[in-house]
Order: sequence, then C-alpha cells, then structure tokens
Amino acid sequence: MKAYIVYDSAYGNTKAVAEAIAASLKPLNAGAVSVADFDPGLLSGGDLLVVGSPINGWRPTPKITELLAQMGNDNLKGINAAAFDTRVRFFIHGDAAKKITKLLKEAGANIISDPVPFYVQGTEGPLRSGELEKAGSWAKTLSAALER
Repeated sequence: MKAYIVYDSAYGNTKAVAEAIAASLKPLNAGAVSVADFDPGLLSGGDLLVVGSPINGWRPTPKITELLAQMGNDNLKGINAAAFDTRVRFFIHGDAAKKITKLLKEAGANIISDPVPFYVQGTEGPLRSGELEKAGSWAKTLSAALER
C-alpha cells in the first residue's frame, strides 16, 4: 500500500500542507506530488489518495478538477481517499475540499475522512500558526482509518 498526496498550489501553502501530510504518512511510502506530475496509473487497490487544492473561484483549481474528471466512471474503485483545501478564514468562502470529496466518491473511491480545511492568513499566505501540525495530526487519523 502506498499513499499519494496530490496537490495544486498557487503560493506554496497547499504544497506545504501536502508535504506535512506525506511526512506523517512515511510508513505508507507517502509522497507529495504536484497534480502536473501525478500519474494516476500508479494507483492500485488499497492505496491512499489524498487530494488538496487552494480554493479558486469557490472551487478546486482547474488542474485538480481536470484530473478528477479523468478518473471518473469508477476508476478509483478500491482506492481509499480524502481531500483538503487551503483557504482564508472569511465569513463567506468556497469549499474546494467538499467538491473534491464529491468527485472522488463519484469516481468510486472509498472516502475515509470528511474534507478538511487548512487556513492561510491572506490570499498568498502564509499558513496560519498550527496548520502544519494540524496536517500531521489529520494524516495520523487517515492512517488509523486505513487500519480499521
């Protein structure tokens, strides 16, 4: 079993979260990989796919949306999955992680966690204090969910 943390990142914040998740999932041979470099053909049954995106116009970035559209029609059957996004804490915002989760589920993935937001201080960041630690903790809950 392997873990792939696939992300798109405009200012490096989503990448930093993906790398923190991968570091906490080392026993699963985890790696953080940009959506531009990810090969979906590497996935096999039982693997973990975590997908992250900044909120871009109320939704995931076009690159993440395109990748997930290519994985439609039950191509993720047997794959465990979860999603996260990076966002500014504001009274109104999009929810990229929720939309990613929906697309993963439509592609047949087994969703093992509710979508999780990670917060940045402004449009370009940086991440708010404690968010990388939160990412590491969330990764441990993902690992525990795989053991059930």
